[in-house]
Amino acid sequence: MTQTSTTRYDVAEHLRTPEEMAAYLEACLEEANGDAAFVVKALGDIARAKGMTQVARDAGLSRESLYKALSGERKPDFAIILKVIEALGLKLHAGVSRI
Repeated sequence: MTQTSTTRYDVAEHLRTPEEMAAYLEACLEEANGDAAFVVKALGDIARAKGMTQVARDAGLSRESLYKALSGERKPDFAIILKVIEALGLKLHAGVSRI
């Protein structure tokens, strides 16, 4: 029997353009179903793709505090989320829900 080797999938390696990053965040927002940690982790993926050091600098945060805020293990202040979204070059939009 042959063994199959696998590698860990990291979405951050596949987010190359601002359009891909925005589409990924949009998809995560749609799929989150009220799970804020899911959305925060998606922002973390995008930040890693863009470079955590640069995002932290642009958001006015330390790199360590950015990692902690985007880990999905704690609930960051909404002001931090807005700073990160801006630092990522993304915009947050609102629409009407069709239930």
